[in-house]
Amino acid sequence: MIRRVHFFCLYSMLGLTVPAVAQQVEDTTKVTRLQDVVVTASRLEERIAASPVTIEKVTAADFKRSPAISFFDALENTKGVQMITPSMGFKVINTRGFANTTNVRFVQLVDGMDNQAPHLGAPIANALGPNDLDIESVEIIPGAASALYGMNAINGLANFITKDPFKNKGFSVQQKIGFNRVASDFGTKPFTETSLRWAHVFHSRFAFKVNATFLRGTDWVANDHTDLNPNANSSTGLTGADNPARDPVNAYGNESSNRRTLSLNGKNYVVARTGYDERDVVDYGIRNAKADASIAYAITPDMRISYTCRIANLDNVYQRANRFRLDDYRLQQHGLTFQSPSVVIRAYVNLENTGKSYNARSMSENIDKSFKKDDVWYSDYTNAYKAAVTNGETVATAHHTARDAADAGRPQPGTPDFQNLIAQLGDINNWDYGAALRVQSRMVHAEGQVNLTKQLLQSFRTASGIDMLVGFDHRTYIIVPDGNYFVNPKETDKNITYGRSGAFVQLTRNFFSGKLKLGATLRADKNEYYALKWNPRFTAVFAPVEEHAFRFSYQNGYRFPSVFEAFSNVNSGGVTRVGGLPVMSSGIFETAYKRASIDAFQAAVNTGVNTNSLTRNEAIVKNQNLLAKNDYTYMEPEHIRSLEFGYRGQLLRGVLSWDIDFYYNRYDQFIAQVEMNIPQTTNPDSIAFYLVDKQKQDRYRMWTNSHTVTYNYGSSLGLVYRMPANFKIIGNATYSRLQRKTSNDGLEDGFNTPQWITNVSLGNDKFFGHVGFMVTYRWQSSYYWQSFLVNGDVPAYQTVDAQVSYQWSKVLLKIGGSNLFNRYYNSFLGGPSIGGLYYTSITVQL
Repeated sequence: MIRRVHFFCLYSMLGLTVPAVAQQVEDTTKVTRLQDVVVTASRLEERIAASPVTIEKVTAADFKRSPAISFFDALENTKGVQMITPSMGFKVINTRGFANTTNVRFVQLVDGMDNQAPHLGAPIANALGPNDLDIESVEIIPGAASALYGMNAINGLANFITKDPFKNKGFSVQQKIGFNRVASDFGTKPFTETSLRWAHVFHSRFAFKVNATFLRGTDWVANDHTDLNPNANSSTGLTGADNPARDPVNAYGNESSNRRTLSLNGKNYVVARTGYDERDVVDYGIRNAKADASIAYAITPDMRISYTCRIANLDNVYQRANRFRLDDYRLQQHGLTFQSPSVVIRAYVNLENTGKSYNARSMSENIDKSFKKDDVWYSDYTNAYKAAVTNGETVATAHHTARDAADAGRPQPGTPDFQNLIAQLGDINNWDYGAALRVQSRMVHAEGQVNLTKQLLQSFRTASGIDMLVGFDHRTYIIVPDGNYFVNPKETDKNITYGRSGAFVQLTRNFFSGKLKLGATLRADKNEYYALKWNPRFTAVFAPVEEHAFRFSYQNGYRFPSVFEAFSNVNSGGVTRVGGLPVMSSGIFETAYKRASIDAFQAAVNTGVNTNSLTRNEAIVKNQNLLAKNDYTYMEPEHIRSLEFGYRGQLLRGVLSWDIDFYYNRYDQFIAQVEMNIPQTTNPDSIAFYLVDKQKQDRYRMWTNSHTVTYNYGSSLGLVYRMPANFKIIGNATYSRLQRKTSNDGLEDGFNTPQWITNVSLGNDKFFGHVGFMVTYRWQSSYYWQSFLVNGDVPAYQTVDAQVSYQWSKVLLKIGGSNLFNRYYNSFLGGPSIGGLYYTSITVQL
């Protein structure tokens, strides 16, 4: 009877109809969830209830029952997780706000090894990670983890833990087939993925495993035609489709650097080159071929040494400030690990080669320019406009006539000539003339940790009750200068090196017979360009009884600039993007004017000419006070202070498990980009006249720090309710709020986080004999997206995912779909529209 009441209460809370229960099922549920073991929260094995910070553990069994097409996709339904989708094959995990499409504030590990692409400072989704057959569990810390894991983990960390070849032997294979883009103008497209795993043990001491995956499909399409420059010609009444400076979100080659102000028949008009849609210049085929192999030798039953090699090759779409086509993009990781009960030593190297990748914006710009140089095109436009007006055409019609005339003979998408241009420009590593992304980089990492009181200082532990863990790490990035993306500012013929070192000590002690556990961690990090930074963490866990645990933590965290933020030197369509270190940007900050003030100044000049009958010179003199000198300077590390409370417990004899957390963060010194221009004159009287003309100024996009101090807070709640007859309801809700800013200079990364994310799943592994199912409903509130590509509101969306499975002996058949009703949505602005993905999967274990 008690179980039936519990069942009724939870259904009522969720607003669901209560089904009839045919018979009473004996209550055999035990307290199990709090006994789960995690290693990531404290870098030591501990019960999840004893974790001093919020940590989410998702197991292979959870992935097996999930309707998501892969374990990585299934993480989107984890409490506290926001998933951003720049591509079907490239998804970005974020927690607790300030998300972007290259999340350098969130660290992603595989068995403790960072699998980032070195020049990006962030992973390419799961391109170099494990496949579904080899994943054991994923542990996610949704919050600052800098004290234990170093300078980048200020927003969170995920550790993908793979299967031990000593414990999980045999051969398994998995085949997925499916389709997506249903009812789209591109037509339905197939999807396939083949994976295998083989693990074997020799003589109880030597084991190996091999994994391989090959995925092929067709990506979602980014086709947003919202005008980013709608008011450029509002003073002349030319708006909407008649705006000659129109800049659609997912069309490139018509951005600011591709526009000029033309004086036509006494009026000033802002006119852009025509550009191309993303779908014209990007191949949406996706492919990911990856493999890994591990060899392990057990020196003793609890001491081993292992070597792991991971390789990946992919074609995909990737997004920073611009959208990129990754083509023949190659990643490798080689790692060596020694592990004993008290010592872990690990060293690894990541290798990156961007292959034949290219920038979609530069490709569009330079297809236009290869057909007709800017000066010629604008001259043709001017002459055609004047002729059209002379022939009696209206202003709006004359602008369309002028564009058609200037574009006559322009390369057309889909033609052989157009495809040849993509191939040619995609191999030119200079974005003034081509579009190639040609970067080779390496990241070398070594780390170690020793549990001093496990074996070495047992007498100290006995006397004091204190456990002591110490650790160190060192990382060096090595970038091969390519002359376009990276330039060595000191020695042009040598590689760029950029490194940092860190060390930590962690002390913990139990009180009151283990009911209270206090901890303190202190970490120090040093980068060659910055002073020593200290990251402390203080924690407390109180578990008065086994079923309930309360936790508290305070952390301080820093993030050093990534390689790209520090050393980039990209000439991107007439705008040079420069790293924020003094060695890269000396002299620019001191002499530049803010681009935002220049835009306001130029708009005011155009308005003065068009509506106030001023001459151009009169309008310049009248409005030159709008120009603002740059007040930003060289980069410093980002900084966060984070306070967190949480509770994890079980009620009703383990029938209901729940976990809730609250956090409050303070960020300052956000690393962000600011645009600034330098007039090509030092004469104070001439500066305004130069800054009104784009041809007479040098344009830069600089990495620097925001002046804003930002506060945000939030909470998340997760519930698991185990019902009669093996039914289970899993639900979570995440609330995130940007509280306030001390100022608003617009440089800080956008909060880019929905206020609410909710997930509810209903499933049963043994619904009918060997048949199981799960249905997941997800809802995400609307939110404001801020990036260099586009700013605006992302609409709320909801999706339903479902799967039905059949388990027979060692064969699992699974039929499912994500976004089952194929209602297209965007997870962020500027990215693709995401529809339904439907699949059948068969997994065989031998």
